[in-house]
Amino acid sequence: MESALYPIQNKYRFNTLMNGSWQFETDPDSIGLKEGWNKELPDPEAMPVPGTFAKLTTKRERKYYTGDFWYQKDFFVPSFLQGRDIFIRFGSVTHRAKVFINGHEVGQHEGGFLPFQVKISDYIQFDQSNRLTILVNNELSEKTIPCGTETVLSNGQKLAQPYFDFFNYSGIMRNVWLLALPQIQITNFKLDYQLSNNTATINYQIESNDNDTEFKITLLDHEEALISTTSKDTGRLTVKNPHLWQPSDPYLYKIKIEMLQNAKIVDEYIDQIGIRTIKVVNDKILLNNQPIYLKGFGKHEDFNILGKVTNESIIKRDYECMKWIGANCFRSSHYPYAEEWYQYADKYGFLIIDEVPAVGLNRSVTNFLNVTNSNQSHFFAAKTVPQLKQVHQQEIKEMIDRDQRHPCAI
Repeated sequence: MESALYPIQNKYRFNTLMNGSWQFETDPDSIGLKEGWNKELPDPEAMPVPGTFAKLTTKRERKYYTGDFWYQKDFFVPSFLQGRDIFIRFGSVTHRAKVFINGHEVGQHEGGFLPFQVKISDYIQFDQSNRLTILVNNELSEKTIPCGTETVLSNGQKLAQPYFDFFNYSGIMRNVWLLALPQIQITNFKLDYQLSNNTATINYQIESNDNDTEFKITLLDHEEALISTTSKDTGRLTVKNPHLWQPSDPYLYKIKIEMLQNAKIVDEYIDQIGIRTIKVVNDKILLNNQPIYLKGFGKHEDFNILGKVTNESIIKRDYECMKWIGANCFRSSHYPYAEEWYQYADKYGFLIIDEVPAVGLNRSVTNFLNVTNSNQSHFFAAKTVPQLKQVHQQEIKEMIDRDQRHPCAI
């Protein structure tokens, strides 16, 4: 279900965006699954994906809708993709999702701000129309992050009561892809760096779904000149006189990972990386062993009409404005942003303080009330905390797996 690699196109990997107009229907009584909405929605309306219904309505009850709701889209899978593993990849679905293909449940995901993918190879028909349906729920509780609760109004409508200080936008607010990957595939790779005597060491670890494979790892500079190469799934690359990544000079290298079986390439993944170290010593933050002062913002993904929906024009404009004002950093308050934010930050030379949506871990948005109000039980004494902790840890893992390669993420 986890999806740490951003989709790319090459000889071995195919993807196409599934964004556009989808079918949408609310399910306030949670009857949809029982009545077969996973096969066909009874009375849908058009809804853009990415999008959030709260920003696209003039009706108060729709803006604050809390509960189950459904998305549905028909799509076509051409036969030239046969023999590959077929996935649907979601940039995020807020806050939890069940995914169906042609009426069959193929996966679930908890957590509304991180990507996941579901394998659909066994449920699709090639050269025919297929149906993708997602059951989404945006309710808040003390078992998941961000935390909150809900009340029921006199008219029977549920109303979310967040413990946090931003609007509870929900829906499919990031990109959706159809992926066709080789059956033997690279699933992730992890990097860390060491600097010593004008030499950078890149420690790497390649993850895949097959142990009977070999690898070739190649590092190229910005001009495509060969810098270093090796051939193991775990090891190190050495760079003499490295061009270090920093906000004033966000230099990016290219890493190419080739996966081989019987001396034949079966998968390839290429990404841009920046060589840099980050650490804290006493009261100083050291970037590449040099002190750096962070100037910037705690900000939100939030814009008129879009809410938290991914829009690259907004992303670029925000970076231009932040650069203009002299910033070099922002905190992703209070959730992991869309992956495109980090890609732009790598190129613009911005540092991102990355965080999962562990916000609202008190029963009010004003934390001191929990301490001063003797009538209120301590949040962390609640019976829900063990389940909350498990969800919290899982989202930390997913965020690190997704973002640890970005030089911007500190």
